[in-house]
Amino acid sequence: MKKKIRVKEVSRVWLFVLPALIPLAVFWIYPILRSIYISLTDWDYMSPTYNFVWLDNFISLFKDQRFYNALWNTVVFSVGTLIPTILLGLGLALLLQKSFKGSGVIKFILFSPWITPTVAVSIVWTWIYDPSSGIANVILKFFGLPELQWIKSSQTAMLAVIIVTVWKSLGYAMIFYLSALEKVPKELYEASGMDGAKSWQRFRDVTLPCISPTTFFLMIITMVNSLQAYDQIQILTQGGPSGSTRTLLYMYYQLGFEEFNMGQATAVAIVLILITILLSVVQFTGSKKWVHY
Repeated sequence: MKKKIRVKEVSRVWLFVLPALIPLAVFWIYPILRSIYISLTDWDYMSPTYNFVWLDNFISLFKDQRFYNALWNTVVFSVGTLIPTILLGLGLALLLQKSFKGSGVIKFILFSPWITPTVAVSIVWTWIYDPSSGIANVILKFFGLPELQWIKSSQTAMLAVIIVTVWKSLGYAMIFYLSALEKVPKELYEASGMDGAKSWQRFRDVTLPCISPTTFFLMIITMVNSLQAYDQIQILTQGGPSGSTRTLLYMYYQLGFEEFNMGQATAVAIVLILITILLSVVQFTGSKKWVHY
């Protein structure tokens, strides 16, 4: 009798879980397995036949200096977008935490870049970054600073792409932090005030611990978005100049759809997936030490 009840319970669980598992298997698990399969071949994306080369694609990849340059660019881009997005998003949320006349309009303006297509945003920023007539150099000149070549120079191209990405993500981080700040118990502020805590101490001991789950969530989302960044790089720099903005994802695109070396391209994709998994594990493990609520 008990076995029959357990079978019914398990059947009910699977009945509710299957609708979620089917698209997960079709659109995530199967493509990953297929990518692993392709990474072991010399498929050129067009030929109906191909040969198995097993680990040769990975061996060639790890001997290619372009891979290490792309890996370094990916690290710089990810860290360069993660830290400013978190800090500036929190700063804007603290400034706009209290409602005042026009605060709703300001929040909408700051959030609007996030809902604007990245391609459209990037096209506008190509005009802003134009060395001869762009507003970026006009602003620098107004403050007496030297003009830059922005996306035309390998020295500043990565900075230019990071600025665009951070600008687009700020409103998203701000909205989440605004919601988190509203949920901080007022009693904790009152208790810390009675203990003589100053504003900075209350922010450090009350606000930061209470919003730590939101910070952790934003770190994960921002890191994943940085690893998946493609549109702004394609529109602004096409991975240049001289490969200075070529990330692992953009290297995957170039190998697969420009050089038609799909085997090695999927090898890059596998490496990128492994990096994403590793970072997620590290962040989840580290979060246990500082996420308190």
